[in-house]
Amino acid sequence: MTKRSRAREVALQLLFQRDHNPNVSRGAVADFARARLGHPPLEPFCLGLYDGVVAHLDEIDRRLGAAAENWRLPRMAAVDRNVLRLGAYELLFVPDTPAGVVIDEAIELARRYGSKDSPGFVNGVLDRLRQTKDEGGRMKDEKSSV
Repeated sequence: MTKRSRAREVALQLLFQRDHNPNVSRGAVADFARARLGHPPLEPFCLGLYDGVVAHLDEIDRRLGAAAENWRLPRMAAVDRNVLRLGAYELLFVPDTPAGVVIDEAIELARRYGSKDSPGFVNGVLDRLRQTKDEGGRMKDEKSSV
């Protein structure tokens, strides 16, 4: 497992925890990341993913709801929902990570933590989300501000 993959794994664990207990203090979140990663240079990447998902949660959930045909986010398994949130954040807001890498990493997390059907489900939803992006990186239904 690469170091960045490990950071994504810890970010997923933090998101899963937040899904079940949103009142965990920021200090506890940072302490958990520090203890689980054991490599200080990875902490900003891990916490950046976590913070990014939390900051953009409403938009991420809206986009995932549109991409996940016949599925509502609250009805999804918690692991799948949070793998999708993490992957969607990277697809939508981290342009320097290639879409293929994001999807592959999400599939691997789903394989490791989800059910036997999770990898295919995550792949399908994130691929639909990826396909809605235009060449400028915006989602097709976004209006240009220019």
